[in-house]
Amino acid sequence: MLAIGRALMTHPRLMLLDEPSLGLAPLIVREIMEIITRLNQEQGIAILLVEQNARLALEIAQHAYVLENGRVVMEGPAAVLRDNPDIKEFYLGLTELGTHKRFREAKWYKRRKRWLT
Repeated sequence: MLAIGRALMTHPRLMLLDEPSLGLAPLIVREIMEIITRLNQEQGIAILLVEQNARLALEIAQHAYVLENGRVVMEGPAAVLRDNPDIKEFYLGLTELGTHKRFREAKWYKRRKRWLT
C-alpha cells in the first residue's frame, strides 16, 4: 500500500502493478484490489496488473491477457475469459460443471492446449 501511495503522489495516468497480492493475507489482498478498482473507476487511472491469482485478476479486470511461457495465448474482455472452459480448467481449477477439482486432479492434469493449434 505504501508503494501505491507513493505512486499516487505523482498524479499518474497509468500505474503498473506487479503481483500486488504476493505474500499478503487474504483480507489485505481483498482491500488492495478494492483500492485498485476505486483508483481506476473514480480517478480514471489506467491500471496494468500482472497477477498470478487468475480468479482475483479476472474479477477486477476489464480486459485480460493470458501469458504462458512468455507468449500471449489468449486475450479479450475479462468477463469472456472468465467463462472460457480452458481458463476455468487450467487457471481457476474448476471442472466443466463449475465445481472445484480435487488437489490431485488439479496438480497432475495434462493440458490440452487448444489455443496453440
